[in-house]
Amino acid sequence: MTKSEILSTLATDTGFKKKDVENMMVALQSLILKTLKKEKKIKLDGLGVFQLKDRKARLARNPRTGEMVKVAAKRVVKFRVVKSLKEAVLK
Repeated sequence: MTKSEILSTLATDTGFKKKDVENMMVALQSLILKTLKKEKKIKLDGLGVFQLKDRKARLARNPRTGEMVKVAAKRVVKFRVVKSLKEAVLK
């Protein structure tokens, strides 16, 4: 499903204008960004958890050449789906 399809579906289901739904999505994205930087975790009941995690430096293999390369430590954003949603989708 594309962003445009999501916007259209939400506009139809809620009765809001498509532009209003898009503005809400932009505001939600901004809120998630600010909160992750500040608190490192956001829990959305019924959907899942966004979490900022530190990934350690490691050695990895370049699949093209087979050569071992160093991968630097970095921060990543993880999303974990709540158990009830995961079970409902996988049934």
